[in-house]
Amino acid sequence: MKIVEVKENKKQYLDLLLLADEQEDMVDRYLDKGKMYVLDDIGAKCECVITDEGNGILEIKNIATVPEYQGKGYARALIEFVINNYRGKYSILQVGTGDSPLSIPFYEKCGFVRSHIIPNFFTDNYDHPIYEDGVQLVDMVYLQRQL
Repeated sequence: MKIVEVKENKKQYLDLLLLADEQEDMVDRYLDKGKMYVLDDIGAKCECVITDEGNGILEIKNIATVPEYQGKGYARALIEFVINNYRGKYSILQVGTGDSPLSIPFYEKCGFVRSHIIPNFFTDNYDHPIYEDGVQLVDMVYLQRQL
């Protein structure tokens, strides 16, 4: 298993990116300015895009695992990679996600705690309703952890 930075042709992973952010124009808002990492374990299994948000904050904008490999620790390994590689360069790692029974517990298990909410983020920024595990996503929930 290896983790590599993707510097060019990031859209070759569009299918994977769209698993975490299902509207391409929303992905386009951060893909070029972000750093992208892919976890390769006999093929790409997981990807992560991070951005510098200023004031010592590093944000996970997108993280997704190929569906048949979910639950095998690949996303957690990518988060640990980011933590280990950016500790000392940033003070906080944050992630914004929908208030979903799938996402929130995962991030909490990775050491994140709820920070703040952006009301109506999904209904205001997406051209269609977004559902995860049968729940419509409305607000963006931000979680943070110290680096």
